[in-house]
Amino acid sequence: MKKYVLSRMIERRDRRRQWRQSFAAILRSALIEPHQIEITHQRIVIEKLPAEFHGFRIVQLSDIHHSPFLDEERINEAVRRANDLQPDLVALTGDYISHSRDYIAGCARALGRLRARHGVFAVLGNHDHWTDGAMMRDALTEQGVRVLRNESERIEKNGSHIRLAGVDDMMVRLDDLPKALEETIWSEARILLSHNPAIIREAARAGVDLVLSGHTHGGQINWRLLIGRKDRKTARWLRRPSRRLTRGHVQLGSTQLYVNRGLGTVVVPLRYGCPPEITVLELLKPQSVNRWLD
Repeated sequence: MKKYVLSRMIERRDRRRQWRQSFAAILRSALIEPHQIEITHQRIVIEKLPAEFHGFRIVQLSDIHHSPFLDEERINEAVRRANDLQPDLVALTGDYISHSRDYIAGCARALGRLRARHGVFAVLGNHDHWTDGAMMRDALTEQGVRVLRNESERIEKNGSHIRLAGVDDMMVRLDDLPKALEETIWSEARILLSHNPAIIREAARAGVDLVLSGHTHGGQINWRLLIGRKDRKTARWLRRPSRRLTRGHVQLGSTQLYVNRGLGTVVVPLRYGCPPEITVLELLKPQSVNRWLD
């Protein structure tokens, strides 16, 4: 009996040691990962895309969250990497700061160094408005960034054009998609910038071709990877339809959505199985894709 009790005590001690070692390894990884920016390439086939825009490259950055967790030099490094991708257009999809006006100028200054052939465009996010939306918008504008507030821009190339629209943030109830699209028509290829991906259903009803969003940070912690097993309650939560909008590319009807994982973090400066992201979206026309495959 004594041997049995001793054996159980040793087993419990070993399990605790293994748990502590695993937890320490995960924590170290979660502290390092926010500094490891990943470049994601995503091809987007759009039926209505003019042939002149086949291969058009949009670089997307989102959720910078300039704060004590992410300094200006790290934003500058992300900007350098984005510029190295030689984008045709840069899309910024909100949440440039977390909670203090003190970070507005530095973030805008860094983002003002972005360069693209057809310009740098932005929408604001909930954190921007919770801090000072007007100040953030003015700071970006002063740096040459075009901030879209429920409006659209005509992007022209070789006599053809697409429409780039932007809505203000949904969470603070400043979004107005009909107004953002009022100067567009269904036959045009239309791309929408919206900080919050929850707009996908309304955008699909309006016939938008592509929505670019952020807001979710990709979940910041990849729980499936973290738990390493299928917990029934967690698995059910992860299977909820709203979870499918957490990160990456999805489609609703003919409307496509890409959710960028963002550069920064909120609440805690941790990421696990969900590195920060710069996205390169390559727009393709179906007929041109078929000829290329042939």
